[in-house]
Amino acid sequence: MFRKILFALVTAFGFINLNAQVPPVYEIYALKYFGLTKVPVSELSLGASPKDTMDMDFMFWLIKGNNGKVILVDAGFLSDLDIVKELHGSFYIRPDTVLSELDIKADNVTDIILTHPHWDHVDGVSLFPKAHIWIQKDDYNYFVGQAWQKDGRHGGFYKRDVDTLVSLNIAGWVTLVDGDDKEILPGIRVYTGSRHTFNSQFVLVNTGGEKVILASDNIWIYYSLDHMRSAPLDGGTFDTTAYVKSMQRMKTLASQIKYIIPGHDPAIFTRFPMIKPNVVRIK
Repeated sequence: MFRKILFALVTAFGFINLNAQVPPVYEIYALKYFGLTKVPVSELSLGASPKDTMDMDFMFWLIKGNNGKVILVDAGFLSDLDIVKELHGSFYIRPDTVLSELDIKADNVTDIILTHPHWDHVDGVSLFPKAHIWIQKDDYNYFVGQAWQKDGRHGGFYKRDVDTLVSLNIAGWVTLVDGDDKEILPGIRVYTGSRHTFNSQFVLVNTGGEKVILASDNIWIYYSLDHMRSAPLDGGTFDTTAYVKSMQRMKTLASQIKYIIPGHDPAIFTRFPMIKPNVVRIK
């Protein structure tokens, strides 16, 4: 009798996949590792008063899944870069040291999603030797090629980071993501369009309850999101119109505006619950 009932149900509703996987549940954290003080807001967002200044936090993000995935969005930098000494930061903690505050070892990191290859996001990949790297194909190609030609823009790029990514790619540790709105890992999608770099990407995480966008430098600070203002063309974006359209799109993708996370705004560390001195839990 039971078999007859089951057969009737399958016939009525179609094939039932008893082995279908349950979508993963993710926790998301922001981790800060470097800071600057008294940065003119007008250097970060168009429309801001040149008299206003703000602190800047440099951060990366942890996505920790119940599927065994330990994913970083961006990887920070090492302190021996010339630019770090020139900036005279208010503090610096090596990214893997900050991660250890959550009892996660560098070798535990399974994946790094690079939103773009500026020094403060890519230089730290060497700290995580077992991580697979995800970067946009067009962004990678520009970074290792055209950026260094006569008409290229390589501000914010370092040759050693080019060497590192090329070597990792040759060794099979890099996936070049080809285009917009791609699911690269279960529950994790990447989107393009902001053009902070040649083809930067932002990350949408379906936590199992909310949709959180890790914008990284596709939105530097909350001021840009609140006022729908682009970052400046000089170092902020290739296309100010695209930058604004990308923020508008993020608002349609995230569950709530509060789950759109900019890349350098210290307010993140007051808007979300603190877990450790340098760590907040976003979801």
